[in-house]
Amino acid sequence: MRIQAIALRILQQFIRDKRTMALMFAAPLLVLSLMSLVFNSDSYTPRIGLTGGMSILAPALEKQKVEVTPYTSAENGEAALRSGDIDALIQGDGNRPQVLLEGSNPTASRAVMGALQEAVTSLLPAASGMALQPQIDYLYGADDMRTIDRFGPIMIGVFVFFFVFLIAGVSLLRERTTGTLERLLSTPLKRREIVFGYVLGFGIFTVFQALLISWFSIQVLGIMMNGSFGLVLLLTLLLAISALTLGTLLSAYAANELQMIQFIPLVIVPQIFLSGLFPLDTLPLWLQRIGLATPIYYGAQGLIDVMIRGKGWNAIAVDVMVLIGFSLVFMFLNIIALRKHRKM
Repeated sequence: MRIQAIALRILQQFIRDKRTMALMFAAPLLVLSLMSLVFNSDSYTPRIGLTGGMSILAPALEKQKVEVTPYTSAENGEAALRSGDIDALIQGDGNRPQVLLEGSNPTASRAVMGALQEAVTSLLPAASGMALQPQIDYLYGADDMRTIDRFGPIMIGVFVFFFVFLIAGVSLLRERTTGTLERLLSTPLKRREIVFGYVLGFGIFTVFQALLISWFSIQVLGIMMNGSFGLVLLLTLLLAISALTLGTLLSAYAANELQMIQFIPLVIVPQIFLSGLFPLDTLPLWLQRIGLATPIYYGAQGLIDVMIRGKGWNAIAVDVMVLIGFSLVFMFLNIIALRKHRKM
């Protein structure tokens, strides 16, 4: 009877907590639906540039639904490759294709090589002198690029965002449930001063966290690093600040730690799937737009530009500004959210 009484009390608690009940059934369906869309997305369509005598490959590549762009010179093709307009440049006037892969996206590289193999094979009867094995070079990365080198920058952003979001949200929630926040709200302090104070206090610790994670990933784990460590630190710090401000914002709408954790499948998991682990180009347009409205996406793309492509400030300036914008918006919403506790 005592065991039954305990079980009955737990059931009643869950039934009374409508949010928990909804998330227990809705969140798994949401995540599974997102996984289905990601893993069943269209195959990647490679974008290939051709120069010189390699224009002979254009008809065969186009039959495979490859986006083919001719260039009058190798210099123009390489400029397009650096700007991300194409995934590979095939050049050469001889019988052996010279392939320059962009290299930072293994999915795109595999698609390019598969399409090229099919094209060369189909042309062998008409161009029997053409070698089956092309000469391959990489603009970024290398042929021995490890999986952790490709996904490491993304996962750095994910882990920074996840842990700061969770710790900041739970910490501020505890401040509220223990009455500390209410006592602060009863003082002449303005809402914006409280928000800025919390962000500054938590932000100091996020600086050390960002520094530790970045240093450990590069120096200890040996993840590929071709750019400036200072830019990596800047991006991880901005990601942490955006996670901090979002976590504190959502904590205002949670009654306990369990409800705070329930935001993870709704806020964090979709961002992980849309962060760049899978090419957004293969996803439905509406899902691509959701990905472009998430902080982790911009942090991950900036880290890829710095760590794999070795680019500088000009390449990540937009990502930095967007992350700053996210943080400012979340801080503003935090100030508004405090109105539910005190009218000023």
